[in-house]
Amino acid sequence: MTASPTPRTLGTLLESGYAPRTVKREVRDNLLARLRAGADPFPGLLGFDETVGPHLQRALLAGHDVVLLGERGQGKTRLIRSLVGLLDEWIPVVEGCEINDEPTAPVCGRCQQLAAALGEALPIGWRHRSDRYGEKLATPDTSVGDLIGDVDPIKVAEGRKLGDPETVHYGLVPRTNRGIFSVNELPDLAERIQVALLNVLEERDIQVRGYALRLPLDLLLVASANPEDYTNRGRIITPLKDRFGAEIRTHYPLRLDDELAVIRQEALLDPEVAVPDHLLEVVARFTRLVRESQAVDQRSGVSARFAIAAAETVAASALRRAAITGEHPATARVSDLGGLVETLRGKVEFEAAEEGREVDVLAHLLRRAVAEVFRARLAGSDLTGLLAHFTEGGTIITGDLVPAAELLREVGPVPGLSKLLERLGVAEGSESPGQAAAAIELALEGRHLQKKLSKDEAGGRAVYGA
Repeated sequence: MTASPTPRTLGTLLESGYAPRTVKREVRDNLLARLRAGADPFPGLLGFDETVGPHLQRALLAGHDVVLLGERGQGKTRLIRSLVGLLDEWIPVVEGCEINDEPTAPVCGRCQQLAAALGEALPIGWRHRSDRYGEKLATPDTSVGDLIGDVDPIKVAEGRKLGDPETVHYGLVPRTNRGIFSVNELPDLAERIQVALLNVLEERDIQVRGYALRLPLDLLLVASANPEDYTNRGRIITPLKDRFGAEIRTHYPLRLDDELAVIRQEALLDPEVAVPDHLLEVVARFTRLVRESQAVDQRSGVSARFAIAAAETVAASALRRAAITGEHPATARVSDLGGLVETLRGKVEFEAAEEGREVDVLAHLLRRAVAEVFRARLAGSDLTGLLAHFTEGGTIITGDLVPAAELLREVGPVPGLSKLLERLGVAEGSESPGQAAAAIELALEGRHLQKKLSKDEAGGRAVYGA
């Protein structure tokens, strides 16, 4: 954040060459500047560059209010909050104004009186763009007073007349005047409350109870909704939908690379834990398979938070092993995937016909994800050096509490292990026992899923045999 500009009165502000702009004009101009400079208009949003991004850019350039439709966990709120970056860093306001009045054209009664009395000596303050964003999660108990305003009994008790507009306590919408206001999960807002937003979107003013009060507002209004909410929990009333200039559909990452990028960006992985790329790919593929499964209720969606929580759980399992066994450094392996199903089952809505089979469905999809990664990463690899261990009836025992050093001692020398590590993206010279154990476990599990090895599981341990 840079320091605020120096003008502190209306006169010095005008002398500096200040020219007022509406919020939508401000967003439009700053968006055009970013596009011309080749900068990302919505930093931190992944997978929307060729789909949602262009639609939203056109809506903002057209000066439209926007409603974003999409299932949970598609980044709608993140996208809305990123719009703050398109505002000017600082704007002048009348000092002490509750609704951030424009100094050159105040709209509230208090500021109009001050402007008439003080002229160019009108004191001004500066508001940072981070303070020009308002957000309300729509809940059934939200009232018109919360959004628009209501009579303040304290002001009445202080001696003001009940009909005096000065007795109004402004709600969230007017307090975000000259900024961006967001309503999350708009269909959850009671229909009679949605009516209160009609004037905000069309006439750009508010009405409070029976007051003869017309307060022109300068706002960019953005809402989010789940498409199913139109018919399930609630709906957006037709007149309100008609007042939004643009309705934009969001989506989950379309490409595996985008899914991986979201996980890497959002997952809070412990810096003491190494999570190999092939395990993150298992998590990404697992998430995509769950989204595609007919056993899962796709109307509710499978949030990006599912994949993020999965990656964090895998890292936590490796950290737990390191704490118990003394393994260092902690490195995640296929055996750390075992806890995902129980951890994540509550984040998925299943079809009614699958009741009682939730764990089996997720476990099957997780095995498919591991098999896909094995084929993508190690298909065609020479595994004879590893499989030679089983030719005379040998077994390999592993599990989430078996340290890497113990696993490597059990396996013994593995010809061609460096090639496996190379196929998994481990740079030459940076190999570690944990990475070697992770590669061996992926190879063992992959061959088991191809029905080339047996596997018995009990007590958190897995025994691979011929």
